[in-house]
Amino acid sequence: MGAEHGVNRDRTTWLEDREYEAQKLGVTEQPYVLIVGGGQAGIGLAARLRQLSVPTIVIDKRARPGDQWRSRYKSLCLHDPVWYDHMPYLKFPDNWPVFSPKDKIADWLESYTKVMELNYWPGTEAKSASYNAASKEWTVNVERDGEAVVLRPKQLVLATGMSGKPNIPSFPGMDKFRGDQHHSSAHPGPDAYQGKRCVVIGSNNSAFDICGALWESGADVTMVQRSSTHIVRSATLMDIGLSALYSERAVDSGITTEKADLIFASIPYRIMHQFQIPLYDQMRERDKDFYDRLERAGFDHDWGEDGSGLFMKYLRRGSGYYIDVGAADLVANGDVKLVRGQVDHLTEDAVVLADGTELPADLVVYATGYSSMNGWAADLISAEVADKVGKCWGLGSDTTKDPGPWEGEQRNMWKPTQQEALWFTGGNLHQSRHYSLFLGLQLKARQVGIPTPVYGLQEVHHLS
Repeated sequence: MGAEHGVNRDRTTWLEDREYEAQKLGVTEQPYVLIVGGGQAGIGLAARLRQLSVPTIVIDKRARPGDQWRSRYKSLCLHDPVWYDHMPYLKFPDNWPVFSPKDKIADWLESYTKVMELNYWPGTEAKSASYNAASKEWTVNVERDGEAVVLRPKQLVLATGMSGKPNIPSFPGMDKFRGDQHHSSAHPGPDAYQGKRCVVIGSNNSAFDICGALWESGADVTMVQRSSTHIVRSATLMDIGLSALYSERAVDSGITTEKADLIFASIPYRIMHQFQIPLYDQMRERDKDFYDRLERAGFDHDWGEDGSGLFMKYLRRGSGYYIDVGAADLVANGDVKLVRGQVDHLTEDAVVLADGTELPADLVVYATGYSSMNGWAADLISAEVADKVGKCWGLGSDTTKDPGPWEGEQRNMWKPTQQEALWFTGGNLHQSRHYSLFLGLQLKARQVGIPTPVYGLQEVHHLS
């Protein structure tokens, strides 16, 4: 929308037009697309659909856009550089920091929803959804600011996070533990734990971030490593892994974000690991002293099952790695204590491992990862639909947490699923930006009746 030149006695202003659209969409007129989840994936897709003139509503249960980031632990920041993380159409300013703190990202996303004129409903929770195959329409029951509303979109997109639902373990004795305990997604930050005994179960990104922040606050911190983790130092990753496409040097050489996205996407997943292995061999050599110190501290480090490092782990399983922004040195130096093993049970004031090791604790953080995105579909629609769609994410590489057979694409992401008119979007800011264009075009084509033959729907080999 913009100003009109000329004279018109029936003229309405931009503000009046926006207010009228907001009043009618979802009330007297139904959206063609409903996006559940208002993080970067949801609003990035909504911006694409806005430009394609597809009536769209984004809903999120939180009070403000960006609260998905504001609500996380206070030390959270992006581990990817600014050139990798632009939103569609509206890039970060030239003076934006290379690595963005979470609250700065939150404010940016909130302003993005306004500047891009998105129909964003905060304080709105999706309660249930069902699909009518005859009318080709969803019925979605939502609660908006405490009031029941029924929406009837033709297409439903779940943008509820690549990682899906938190994996909260069930250890004997959790009900008896007298201290604080929570999943990393609910961790409030370190402020209340100065001088406290803190046990963090897990050894990936969130675990390291939380351990580092707790140590900085003066807590006594122990990390429990249950399986091997791949670590790459941030500066090394930026230089060797990303600088050719996503860096100031790349921009100066004419590689725009859009060009970089296409170049990166041009490498088939089937052979991508072959391109990644030499890069991680370089990283291993450059930071040999760092990895030697980790090994001496007892840390169980890996390079991926084929030596292809971080990004293939991310694509295959979305876990099992840490981009080191400083906390790994705390483990290597012994400032954060490290123990390896499996948790057997909790007592009133300790975590007990399978070998009998007892870790006194005032706080236990379960940095235990997330389940597949189709878990949200089970909650919102039904377990039958979730099973019909199957596991989201992964390539079928037949590596740990990514069982075969080979799929060739990310399972169920940004493409038609076995459930008609149900879509999934997510991933990091780079993926959300790049693939939102192609998902947006698929939805636009269906809106205007352009034939959209599908080569083959995702076969279901795994349910979660």
